[in-house]
Amino acid sequence: MKILITGGAGFIGSHVVRRFATSYPQYHVFNLDKLTYAGNLENLRDVEKLPNYTFIKGDIVDGDFINQIFEEYNFHAVIHLAAESHVDRSIISPMDFIMTNIVGTVNLLNAAKGNWQEAGGKEISGSGSGSSSHSDPENRKLFYHVSTDEVYGTLGDTGYFTEETAYDPHSPYSASKASSDHLVRAYHDTYKLPITISNCSNNYGPNHFPEKLIPLAIHNIKNNKPIPVYGKGENIRDWLYVEDHATAIDVIFHNAKVGDTYNIGGHNEWKNIDLINLLCNIMDKKLGRAKGESAKLITYVKDRQGHDLRYAIDSSKLQRELNWKPSLQFEEGLEKTVDWYLANDEWLNHVTSGAYKNYYETQYSHR
Repeated sequence: MKILITGGAGFIGSHVVRRFATSYPQYHVFNLDKLTYAGNLENLRDVEKLPNYTFIKGDIVDGDFINQIFEEYNFHAVIHLAAESHVDRSIISPMDFIMTNIVGTVNLLNAAKGNWQEAGGKEISGSGSGSSSHSDPENRKLFYHVSTDEVYGTLGDTGYFTEETAYDPHSPYSASKASSDHLVRAYHDTYKLPITISNCSNNYGPNHFPEKLIPLAIHNIKNNKPIPVYGKGENIRDWLYVEDHATAIDVIFHNAKVGDTYNIGGHNEWKNIDLINLLCNIMDKKLGRAKGESAKLITYVKDRQGHDLRYAIDSSKLQRELNWKPSLQFEEGLEKTVDWYLANDEWLNHVTSGAYKNYYETQYSHR
């Protein structure tokens, strides 16, 4: 089986590439990435020489290029993670998100449809429960679209996002992802393209580009820089360890019913200010500082425009139907994440160098 993983040099994508390339030597994994600021091949040094791994540099917005690689490699499946994903950037430059997240997704859908559909418009063979056998990869096709819980909008103090929650995006980023979700479903309904979709909560863990909350705070605490917190820090997010997300993608890819959707959550709801205080306590311990020293760096700043109050995922369908559940509680995963960043100064210094260093040090985001 030849699997195209888009955005495979990014944070989540690199963990998915690693899992598939190392766990399934009988598959050939093709990693397509534009290598923008958040894409880094250093994330994949341990797999780059594997015989079943190939890197392709390219932009999903270039439709001719996407058609060309589908014709050249005849991919059996796509796991689509490539996206612009930073909410603050989407507020400043929404067109970048429209092009990558919407146009890029349509280019991939068109290439898959054209490459997989037989002459005369014969229906494409699907993947997953009730479909063709995994032992016959030539007849097993799947377009797996990885999305976000932000498409659902915001929650109040109670309740959870389910697979039946109506879409209500509030930022250019979430609106672009909602559009791509709808287009993927439309290609399934209209052209019988075999698809599946997952919507995940906030990811954290190793290799996260430090414009996002946790790696940014770790860097700033270590260097005694202010830790900017939006508003009063009362916004709530559900946190999912990135390796647990990669495991869920693996399970869904191999076992989901064609056309189905699954929510992936970590069951770890935290107010942003409570998360930062926990992180400060962990960093004080790791750096040998007095308890409470790092917390002095917390600085409250003007809230983000349209900042959603609360995200919380109900992933019971995934647990019930496909027997997946997160392996780590947040405190354990956060300590592992801190250990990784403290042990990988070279990686952190490299990705924060140059043009992005000033941006990274002065901006703040928590999805």
